[in-house]
Formats: sequence, C-alpha cells, structure tokens
Amino acid sequence: MPPTEVPDSNISFPQAEEEILKLWEDLDAFQTSLKQSKGKPKFSFYDGPPFATGLPHYGHILAGTIKDIVTRYAHGKGNYVERRFGWDTHGLPVEFEIDKKLGIKGPEDVAKMGIKAYNAECRAIVSRYSGDWEKIIGRLGRWIDFKRDYKTMYPWFMESIWWVFKQLYTKGLIYKGFRVMPYSTGCATPLANFEVAQNYKDVVDPAVIVSFPVDSMPGVSLIAWTTTPWTLPSNLALCVHPDMEYCKVKEIKTEKVYIMMEARLKELFKKEEEYTVLEKMKGVDLKGLTYTPLFPYFQHLKGTSVGQGAFRVVTDTYVTDSAGTGVVHQAPYFGEDDNRVCMAHGVVQQDGEVVCPLDGVGRFTSEVTDFVGQYVKDADKNIMKHLKSAGRLVHAGTLKHSYPHCWRSDTPLLYRAVPSWFMRVQHMQQKLLDNNANTYWVPDNIKEGRFANWLRDARDWNLSRNRYWGTPIPIWMSEDGLETVCIGSIEELHELSGVKLTDLHRENVDQVTIPSARPGMPPLKRITEVFDCWFESGSMPYAQVHYPFENKKEFEDSFPADFIAEGADQTRGWFYTLLVISTALFDKPPFKNLIVNGLVLAEDGQKMSKSKKNYPDPMIVVNKYGADALRLYLINSPVVKAESLRFKEDGVLAVLKDVFLPWYNAYRFLFQNIEQFEKEEGEFVWSEESYGRSTNVMDKWIVSFTQSLLSFVAKEMAGYRLYTVIPRLVKFIDNLTNWYVRMNRKRLKGEGGVDDCRAALETLFGVVLTMVRVMAPFTPFLTENMYQQLRKKVPKLLGPNSASVHYLMLPVAREDLIYEGVERAVDRMQAVVNLGRVLRDRKTMPIKYPLPEVVVIHKDQQCLKDIKSLEKYILEELNVKTVTLSSDKASYGVTLRAEPDHKTLGFRLKGAFKPVMAEIKELSDQVLTSFLEGEKLVIQGNEIVAEDIRIMYSFSGEKSKELSEKYEADSEGDILVMLDTTPDKEMLEEGIAREVINRVQKLRKSAGLKVDDKVTMFYTVEPKDHNLANIITKFSDYIQTSSKTPIRPLTTSPKSSIKKESYELKGAKLELVVTKGFPPGYTSGSPAPAGSVPSSPWVNLCLLGSPPSSFIGSNSAGLLLPPSEPVTLAALGEYAQDIFGLYNTKVELFTSPDRSARLDSVSGLDGSTVYISRWSDTSSDGATTNGFNCRFVDVDVGGKSSSVLLENPQGRQLSCLDLDEAFKNLAKGKKAKLFSDKEKKKEVSLVSLNKLAGQTVYM
Repeated sequence: MPPTEVPDSNISFPQAEEEILKLWEDLDAFQTSLKQSKGKPKFSFYDGPPFATGLPHYGHILAGTIKDIVTRYAHGKGNYVERRFGWDTHGLPVEFEIDKKLGIKGPEDVAKMGIKAYNAECRAIVSRYSGDWEKIIGRLGRWIDFKRDYKTMYPWFMESIWWVFKQLYTKGLIYKGFRVMPYSTGCATPLANFEVAQNYKDVVDPAVIVSFPVDSMPGVSLIAWTTTPWTLPSNLALCVHPDMEYCKVKEIKTEKVYIMMEARLKELFKKEEEYTVLEKMKGVDLKGLTYTPLFPYFQHLKGTSVGQGAFRVVTDTYVTDSAGTGVVHQAPYFGEDDNRVCMAHGVVQQDGEVVCPLDGVGRFTSEVTDFVGQYVKDADKNIMKHLKSAGRLVHAGTLKHSYPHCWRSDTPLLYRAVPSWFMRVQHMQQKLLDNNANTYWVPDNIKEGRFANWLRDARDWNLSRNRYWGTPIPIWMSEDGLETVCIGSIEELHELSGVKLTDLHRENVDQVTIPSARPGMPPLKRITEVFDCWFESGSMPYAQVHYPFENKKEFEDSFPADFIAEGADQTRGWFYTLLVISTALFDKPPFKNLIVNGLVLAEDGQKMSKSKKNYPDPMIVVNKYGADALRLYLINSPVVKAESLRFKEDGVLAVLKDVFLPWYNAYRFLFQNIEQFEKEEGEFVWSEESYGRSTNVMDKWIVSFTQSLLSFVAKEMAGYRLYTVIPRLVKFIDNLTNWYVRMNRKRLKGEGGVDDCRAALETLFGVVLTMVRVMAPFTPFLTENMYQQLRKKVPKLLGPNSASVHYLMLPVAREDLIYEGVERAVDRMQAVVNLGRVLRDRKTMPIKYPLPEVVVIHKDQQCLKDIKSLEKYILEELNVKTVTLSSDKASYGVTLRAEPDHKTLGFRLKGAFKPVMAEIKELSDQVLTSFLEGEKLVIQGNEIVAEDIRIMYSFSGEKSKELSEKYEADSEGDILVMLDTTPDKEMLEEGIAREVINRVQKLRKSAGLKVDDKVTMFYTVEPKDHNLANIITKFSDYIQTSSKTPIRPLTTSPKSSIKKESYELKGAKLELVVTKGFPPGYTSGSPAPAGSVPSSPWVNLCLLGSPPSSFIGSNSAGLLLPPSEPVTLAALGEYAQDIFGLYNTKVELFTSPDRSARLDSVSGLDGSTVYISRWSDTSSDGATTNGFNCRFVDVDVGGKSSSVLLENPQGRQLSCLDLDEAFKNLAKGKKAKLFSDKEKKKEVSLVSLNKLAGQTVYM
C-alpha cells in the first residue's frame, strides 16, 4: 500500500471541488455508475423541463440539489436511476425574447417577416444557454445526462405530443369553444386559467361611476361602478341583485336622480344630508328596464320589444353589496360572469354578433370610432374625458387592488372572448382527486390543501395558443367546418396527405393539406393554433421516450415515476398538467412521490431581482465557498418544506465553518495519527470485519451512534424527509468532532498504548468512512475528496468498481453494533457537561479554574447509574473534583418556579395571555417537576409547551441563603445540575492579584502618569510572611501585563520616587512606590514610534507559523477590545481568521508560543498576547513583543479616551476609508474633525495620522 499522506491543512474547498470534477471526468464517473447499476431495479425520475432562455437561478439550484440527492440516494440503495435533462424550448418565453429583439408588436409584424423566418429566430436562441447550464449544473455536483436530453422541439418529442392529443380527441375530451379567457396583449394569446395565478401585482386603476338614463323614467338614471372604463364602449346590459333593496335617490347638490342599491349609498355620498331617498324597490322590480347606451357603436343591438335585445336591466345573484353601486355594467365578451348572465337573459346568443372590438394586442378596432387604434389601458383616460363631456360621468376616483399580469410579458391581462380549443377537465374532478390521493407529497399539507382545492375547482383547459413557435395542434379542417381530421403521428399524416415530414413546426406543417372525403370539395387545412407549452411539459413522461412509437415496454414498466420535485409554484403548473393528462390517458397518477420546495428570496425578503441586484451571483458563491456548502445550506432550511428562505451568504459561510471544517479537521487528525502510528508500528489497514470490536465505552458509543444514524437516515429518506436528515447529520458531526475526537485525542496519539491506539484509530476510521458514504448524496465533492484518501487504507476498495464513493452502495445499519444503553448514557453525560458549561459561563468561571463539586439530581436510578458510569469524563470536561449523584431534590432545598415567555406565549394567546401568565407564575414545584418529566400541562384550555415558559430554580429551607451562594443550578429535560461555584485557592489568589492591579493603576493615575511614561512599581508587604507577597510573585507577569507596568520587590530605597501610597489589602499592608525608568532587562517595546500602548483595552495577536501566501502583512496583529461587553472566545477566533486571512481554516488559541497553555477564558485578556495556531500545526516561529503590535492613535473625545488602529496587522496600513469609518463610529455617525493639540487649533488629515502614531489626537 502507498505511504500515508496527511491531507492539506489549508484546504480550499472550491479548489478541491474542481479537482474532484477532473477526477469524475477522467473516470467518466456518472456513466460508469449507470453501467454498474444496469439490470438492477429501476427507479424512475422525471426532470421538469426549465425554459432555456436564461441562466440557472437559486430556485433551479435548489430543485436540482433535491433531485440530485434523492436520485444519488436511490442509486446507493441498489437501483438503476436514469437521469435525463429536459428543456422546455417552445412557447411564450422564447417568443417573447424574439419579439423584444426584433421589435415585434403584433401578428401583422410576424406576417410580414413570415413564420419560417420567425421560427428560425426562435430556434436559434433555444440553445443559447445550454452550454452554460451544463457547466453550472455540473459544477454544482449534479449528475444528469445532458447528451441524452430531451427538448420539446425535437420532432420525435412533438410526435408523441400529437399522439397524446389524438387519444384525448378520440375520447371526446377535445372541443372548440368561444369563451371569455385571460388574455395577454403582450404576447397576443389567451392563457390557461392556472397561468393567471402566477403573477399578481398591486396596481392603481381608475374607479368610475357612470350614469345610464332610463328610457321610461325621464330624468332618472341607473348608475354603475367599474374599474375598467375601457370595457364601457362594449356595454350591452346592466345587472342587479333580484332580492336586494334598491332606491331612487335625489342628489341635493345637483338635483339629479339616480337608482342604486340602498346598501351602497356610501359609495357616492359621504353624508346622509347630501341626498334624499325618493322611492325603494327590489332589484327584481328593475328587471327589463331599458336605457340609453353610453356610445352609439352597437346601438343597433337594442331590442324592439320588451325583454329582448341589449341595453336593458337583467338580474343575477352574483351581484354583491360589498363594492360599487349594486348595479354592475355588463360587457359580455370581456367578463366570465357578464357572458354567463347575458347568455342566460338572451342579451347575446351563441351564434350572434360578437361585441369584442379589440385586435390581437389590445387596441380598439374600427367599430369604436372615437378611440380606434388606442391600447385599452391607455384609452381609459380618454373614455372618462368623453363621458364627462357627455354628462355621463357621475364620479371618478382610483382603486389600489391586486390584478393579474402576464407571467411572461408582465403586461396586465384582459378577460376577453376568444375562440379556443379546450380539453374537458371539469368532469374529471373526482378522478383527479382520487389519483392525487394515491400520491405521496412532502410536505403533505400542500397535497391536501392548495393542490386538492385547485383540483376541486378544475376547469376545462384552454390548450391552444395563437402563436407560432410551438407544437402545431394536429387538426385539419374543411373551410365550412363540416370535416375534421385529427392526426396522431407523422406516418398517419403521410398516409392521408402523401407528405412525409421530418420537422413538425408550423412553417412545414401548415403547408400540408389533406384531400377532402367529399368529392369536389377543397382540401382540409390545418388550424392555425399551436399547443400551450404546459401541455408539452405535462406530456413529457411519454414524449421524452417517444412513447408509444419506441420504448413502449420500458415506459409502461416504469410508469408512474417513483419521484419528481419542483417548486410550490408548480402546484398550478407542471404538477397539475401532469396529473390531468395522465388521468385522462390512463386514469393513473403520473408520479408516486413528490418533494415541493419553497421560494428562495433575497436577504431582505423581496423576490430576487436581477435589476435590483439584491442577491449574490450563485457562481460567485460557489467559487467562494464551494458547491457542497451551498447545497447543504439550501437543504438544511425551511425551503425544503415548501416555506420561503431568505438567502444569506453568511449562512453558506456558516456551513463551511461549523460543519465542513470540523469534519475535515477530524478526518485530517485521523490521518496525522495514522502516519505517526505507522512510523512506530508498521502499516495501518482497515477492514469491515474488525470494525466495532473495541470495548472502550466511547468507541462503542460513536460506533453505535453511527449505526443509529444509518437507521434514521434510511427511515427518513424512505419518507423523502430531507429536512429531518440534515440536522441529524450535522449533530453527528458535532458529536464526532467536539466529543469523540476531542475526548480521545490522547488515545488516538498512542498515549494509552499500541492496542488502545489501534482500537481508537480503527473506530475513528470506520466512523469517518461510514459518514463519508452516507453523506455522499448530500455533499458529493467533500465526501469524494475524503474517500479517495480513505480507500487507500481499505484493500477491498482499491479496485476499479470502487474508484468513486458514488459507485458504492449506501451502508446499512448493523443492529449488532447498536448499544442503546451506551448511547443513552453518553447522551445524559453530555447533558450534564453542557449544563455545567452553561453554569460556568453564567458565573464567568473559565474551565481552567477547578471547582469543588457538581451535583446531578434525577429521580431515576438508571439515569444516575448511566451518569456514574461516565463520571471520569464529567470530571475532566467540567474540571471539578467531585461528581455527586442524588435522587432527592428536596435534600438540597431546590424548588422550581416558572416564568412565562412573554414573546412566544403572548403572541400565541393574544388577549388570553394575562390570566394564563398569572397562573403560570403560581405553578407548584410538583406540577413543574411532572411537566419536566413529560406530563402534559394545560392552563385554562391552553396546552403549554417547553418554549412557552422558563423554569427558574431557587433554594428554600433553613440553608437557602447558604445554598444559593454556593450553587448555581439549571436543567435540561428532567436532569437537574447544580454546580458548586465556591472559588478555590487558585481563583481566590487570582482575585487578589486583580486587586493589586487595581492599586497599581490607581497610583499611576494619582501620580498623573501617561500611558507611555516609563516607570517601575516597587512594593513591600507587611507582615513579610503574609501570603500577599507570594501571590504578587506568582502573578507578577499577569500584573505587569494588565497594568502595563513592571513590578519589583523593594529591597533598597529608590533614588528618585515619583509617588508612593499604602493600601490595606486582605489583612496586609501593601506599599507601592512608583519610580522613573524601567528596570534593567525590561522593555515595553511597541512598533508604534513612541513605544506606547493604546489607552483602550487591547490584546496582541501572534500567528504561529507562516501566514497564507496570498496574505499581506506580518504575523503580528492587534485587537482593541470592546469596552461595553467582553469579547467571546469564538469571536476572538473568527477575528484572528479574518485578520490573518485564514479562511476555511480552523484555529486554536494559546497563551504561550509553545502551545503548552490553551486560552480557555477571556478573563484578564487586556494587555496580553494570544498565540494563533492553525489546527494541528506545530510551527512556533511567531514573533513576541512586550508592547502593542500595531500603530495606533489615542483619541480624546470630550475628555473620554479611545483608540483607533492605523494598521492591522503590522505592515498592512488601513485605508482612509476604513479610518474615516472608525472615527465616524466614535463620533456616533457624524463627520469628525481631528486636531493634534488639546486647544483644537491644529487640524490633521487622515493621510498624516501615521506621523502621530502612538500619540493623542483630539476630536
């Protein structure tokens, strides 16, 4: 076997991924994996075809990641998983791009250039981005076949579409109708009803009230309200509610008389004094009244006898009392209800004149002489102006409301009557619901809610589009409409026409005629419409395999699909069309399992927008953090449960820092120790047979936890619940790195002997290898990177069939290696340790300071037994001397009380919160104890959960004061932990040392010394044998660093003292004498010219080893500590990573350059040096200094002193922009002026600040 190679400590995840891509290319890994799985059970998957007119966005990346994970996982479970990419190449998205490019405004422009030329333009752009898609999708790690793709424009795909349509036609499911449909003027075509919901926008429209003089009542007018003035030229009737109250009302100001609904008087009048009600009547009493038309264009349609013709009042119950005047203007060819009502009352007839005076792009035609050629929305103002001049405009206002827009052209949709070809769907509603019930959705609520509701209201589907670039509808019809032929294949068309086509687009198909079956009659010609592109994508299960002309058995054996996935917006799109077509053809659902993802929004919660530039380019994110980090960030978010995700780049970085780096470092630590083991003991080889045999309890725990994880992943992935899998995997990485590796470092390094070391290494190796295999579908790059190194140590994995981790089957849980008792015990030990750490943090007691005792209270003896078995780990992790176990909470005087969580509970209970809050505060210790043990808690009918209350601990009884001072308590579930926080001798001595520092600083201040004054502090202690003298000697470095003053015992009287002072301290007399100058051998050297240190609290940072090659600056840096709140260890580590350019690199913090003392606390950080080490790096060539590392200036702001850095690290000067920002912060956002003198007469610029390094400037 080759020698062990230790993985690089400075890994660049994006760069490593590029290397893996090269490996996959060399191996032809995807195709090889397919060949290896050929003949295995087939797992069928449909890829929803995206439009090929733009580049992938985060929505595509998210859906693609879900698909890739599930199909990789299915392969790893022993299936053959064919994955073919599909393209939606027809329809409005492509045509709209061409219309913009060529400036096409309507059908006449296309007619001028010809359909052949127009479609050639469309054909030219459909593959414009295909190369980019293949590159981007591949870079994201998704394995899918682009070479065997399907495009909806392929002739064989289009032929299958014809077959699908003919099946529907033969079943009597296709008809031609003249119906009011949503219509896009931007694209000059009707749309299907489900397309309307895709793009609603808030708009402000005119809201007008118009008068209609009643023929039989001189001086009286009906008044109607509308937000579409452009429909008024086509008005043919007025509609009222038959059963509601109407009134004849006189407007006082104008003396005009109107008829309107009584309940809607407020629409016109603000006060009752503005009108007088003359008469009341029911709506039905108005039926049949005729009125004067608004415009003369269609006056000829007015009836000559009662109850006939247009321009009369009709009734219907769809009229409401919630808006308008209660009188609804009817334009039957511009509204669904209008059309229905007018048909029912005979105002219009099926074969009568169609009053729809618009062209294909929404402009008035010649019938409307006053507004001919005007686009309807532009004509609104002119129509209102015309009505006002005619005395028919009663009131004009505006209304803000949500209105549907074309999802492609973004223009307002109109509802207008158009002749279209429809598929009957309404009669299938119950079948659709039944087939939907036989599918499995994640999340289920979308299937049972939004989707099922849509199916219950399913309408007949408008399949036709009056467009050009699409699959032509294969109907040939005679001129008189008496002969119709539906074609279902290229061969059938050849047989009937004699023409054999190789391309089925309009420029070819429209030229083909079919001889009439009636002698002497002209031939049949194809109708002009093409299919809605949603019909094509809904037919892709059949068309992608050219069914039924080819692959008949393969298709029928694998239909329905095992799995599909897309966004929630497809509930009224692809999911719907798939189900409608499969139900109509086979009465089956088209898929078995479906994952619905939510929407990825910009960080501000807005929709991602290229024009707003409110999101980072996906490929920049990938090149910065890696595709695996982006994949895991997306999958470990609410978006996998069909909720929205606000995309934050910091979230991707967090995955890298919190998941990948610890995981990689554990893997690297493994190989470091294998290398060391092999130097001393010979070759290390791993085998499955020896895995899990170790008797060490922590080995048994991590192996068992790994096997339990495999069981969990198998169960959850069978349910397609990705959102439960990832958090568990992340928790596993935490257990591996922060518990197992850290607690077994000495064993892994061989300090427990050869056999123990081998057992630990074999355990860790097996766990890491298992982890790599189970995580491979989720993070394909990082797992492959690790696997390539791991397989070198496993003889069984060295063959070509194991050349990639993605060739392997997923590991199956071994029940014989699951130790539930061990897992339970470790879980409880972790709970105790975590609680102990919380209690230490609460009392600001670093782990390095030992404490006397931790008390664990639980009434279950098995729990205490579990904790006792792992006592040594608690002693080590909490640095306590004793672990005391008890089942008697009362003996320690501990009682529980509860406080409500105002935010959580208040939001949920609203008005009921106050009485519930009062009752929560009165809950007894017994009730709360039972609640922690899992019993249900109900208060005033409201179930209380853990998030609703905060459990507080107090001490009762005679010793309550003593106990409360001694112990700090907290709990997790039903485990109560009490930590004895009584400081030991070491802690007490450090506290006294801090008192000495305080006295030194006081003396310096009273002596009027400046920070940079070179002085020495001499001391004497009386009595001489008092422990204070020992403490000062012991903590002299700490005192000197914190006070920035050398301290020495006074042996002889100093020659020139500045000041002296005596203090009483812990029963001793401390005398301090401050003298000029430093003692021999002491320097406070600082790189600042004056050798000074900042007035603000500070800490030096020193990088051990060489900085990254791309880094500008030295190994020495500094940090000004925030005065308001202490910096945390985590924040200090992140700052060090940032300042030294250690991206993607875990660091450790030490208090000495030899790494003998780890930094465990931020206490006493001021004035000290922290040494930064990359994880497991052993270099020690970091510089040391007694002063502050960087140039700085002190800043006097109204008598208060702060500091600002001029460089950081040494050698990297801060820009004027950075300095300006720093001074602005000191000035609370205002522009600041700086002066070199206290009188503020000598102003200094940012550029010249370096000359004042180490000095004070005045703001």
